[in-house]
Amino acid sequence: MTTEPAAEPTPRVARVADRDRYEIRLGDELVGFAEYRDHDGQRVFHHTEIADAFGGRGLAATLVTAALNDTREAGLRIVPVCPYVAKYLRKHDEFTDITDPVDREVLGWLKETLG
Repeated sequence: MTTEPAAEPTPRVARVADRDRYEIRLGDELVGFAEYRDHDGQRVFHHTEIADAFGGRGLAATLVTAALNDTREAGLRIVPVCPYVAKYLRKHDEFTDITDPVDREVLGWLKETLG
């Protein structure tokens, strides 16, 4: 008798407002996050991370897709300081209409905000 490996749980993405980030989980396990700060009608994404053990499964794209769709629904604009979010946006022009360039003002504000 052979046993089938257990199916991997479906990824779930949720915005955790009190931590200024979106989290992606498999079952109860936190496997990654995308951090942001809101500023003057913009959601400034500054860091995305997926745990090494979960790399190569497309979870970063799943996370960022959900985060950007939620940003659109919230009526905010996207500022891609995070290199992964910037790379994602170069391949997904459906967000061009709500994407602002990274400029000195935003970078200065972000540096001050993050300390």
